[in-house]
Amino acid sequence: MNFITVFITFILMEPVTWAIHKYVMHGFLWVLHRDHHDHSIEGTLEKNDYFFVIFALPAIALMYFGWLNDFNYLFYIGLGLALYGMTYFFVHDIFIHQRIDFLKNSKNPYLLAIRRAHKQHHKHLGKAEGECFGLLWVPIKYFKMYFNKDKV
Repeated sequence: MNFITVFITFILMEPVTWAIHKYVMHGFLWVLHRDHHDHSIEGTLEKNDYFFVIFALPAIALMYFGWLNDFNYLFYIGLGLALYGMTYFFVHDIFIHQRIDFLKNSKNPYLLAIRRAHKQHHKHLGKAEGECFGLLWVPIKYFKMYFNKDKV
């Protein structure tokens, strides 16, 4: 049952992340997210990196209170959140934005589709425009680009 709780939490984080990205990060917290699109801050850290802390706090709190209560369901929900956060960091910051030079020349069609969708998201510099707000699930047209052997 604990594995199922972690797994369902992880899966549900994709639509939650999509909604937060579209309506919060491109909404009232655009002030923190804007530099991620327009690269107005010099250096390695952006204001957008505050979201890492903002999103980590609920995971830490859930894991802590679940631990206090003999590792109840709260711990495993928090663990699912934390695992999604780690996935987000590796896919978004390391793979897509190449903050660490890793998998730069990947030929994996799924990873290339994710990267293409994110590139489409970043072509919009304003908060109101946008597409592809998700991370792991992107529109099928991007998958078709890389799974079609004639176009690779």
